[in-house]
Amino acid sequence: MSPDVGQLTLQGARLDRIAMGLSGLCVVHCVATAVLLGLLASAGGLLGNPIIHEVGLSLAMVLGAVALVRGTVEHGFIMPASIGAVGLGVMAGALSLPHDGREPVYTVLGVMIVALGHRLNVMAAEQGF
Repeated sequence: MSPDVGQLTLQGARLDRIAMGLSGLCVVHCVATAVLLGLLASAGGLLGNPIIHEVGLSLAMVLGAVALVRGTVEHGFIMPASIGAVGLGVMAGALSLPHDGREPVYTVLGVMIVALGHRLNVMAAEQGF
């Protein structure tokens, strides 16, 4: 028995919301790291560890890509995925930067662009574009 289209749309919207939440956590992590690095050098050893950034950003990118593609398949509107792809590219570029002041700026910029793509994905699913 095939799943109801409305149910698939709800699942896709849920996936987008989870991806937006993960993007928000990424922003909080980046901002908290910058603040804590400035305030407490000992906290920077844990939060500033490059592996946390690399793994977290990689997971966010995979989940974001899956949600954006799924939304495009469900509602057929390509704009959210296109905008999200730009953000994913900025996030991927941030992974290649040294861990200095530029890397968190590009990460946050990419996350914000991907979050916009997810929001448009949710709107397209709800409006039935």
